Amino acid sequence: MKVCLVTGASAGIGLATALELLDAGHTVYGAARRVSKMDAIRAAGGHPLEMDARNGDDLDRVVATVLGEQGRVDVLVNNAGTVLHGAVEDVPLARARDQFEVNVIAPARLAQLVLPSMRAQRSGTIVNVSSIGGEIALPLGAWYYASKHALEALSDTLRMEVAPFGIDVVIIQPGIIKTAFEDQTAAQLREFSGHGAYRDMAEAMARGGETGLSEASDPAIVAEAVLRAVEAAEPETRYAVGHLAEKLLELNRSLPDREFDELASRAVR
Repeated sequence: MKVCLVTGASAGIGLATALELLDAGHTVYGAARRVSKMDAIRAAGGHPLEMDARNGDDLDRVVATVLGEQGRVDVLVNNAGTVLHGAVEDVPLARARDQFEVNVIAPARLAQLVLPSMRAQRSGTIVNVSSIGGEIALPLGAWYYASKHALEALSDTLRMEVAPFGIDVVIIQPGIIKTAFEDQTAAQLREFSGHGAYRDMAEAMARGGETGLSEASDPAIVAEAVLRAVEAAEPETRYAVGHLAEKLLELNRSLPDREFDELASRAVR
């Protein structure tokens, strides 16, 4: 049985992950802004904690709570995140900074907070939930993709730094998943880029997003990958899971840049 802290646990991938870990017999703390949305975690024997990823005091308090009650953190699942769509030219930089605060800085701070206890016990697993957008980039999502690219670079470096202490760092790369993230896409595209030079591109992507999720995977498929990583003696460094994940990553790795650009740009025509 491992002591696990899962962020962004009130919905989607985070909630599914917390419940999957609980079902496997682990001790789970779920952290999110909306404690009322984590009743299922409490009912399954877990521990909901209020946390805003933008608030450093919240991050400190949550980790201190888990350490105070359990004496250890064996697994950190950095899942909390936000999404941001719109042309680079249009999106306010304040919103871009917020994207990095939640998607990069908060996971890094939580890693800093749990690593001393993991080093002391010479074991632990840090799971960073990225995206296929941690490797690829599509139009009108630059700040989200940039944040996930940064999270993957952070993870790769951290993995090498902590390996001598028996600690694993794992990246999860979901493809197209049915989450509340997708509900925001069309509204953001129209808000930031629906009226200027990129309006045709933004409207085409917004309409495609509204009708193109029928094949999206359930968050449970990502939760299952997290559990495999957590329980593996030697976990893989990356798990690509969900609809189109492996296919799009393979295309990005194999095609010349301009050919991939052409393929990706078809979605906004």
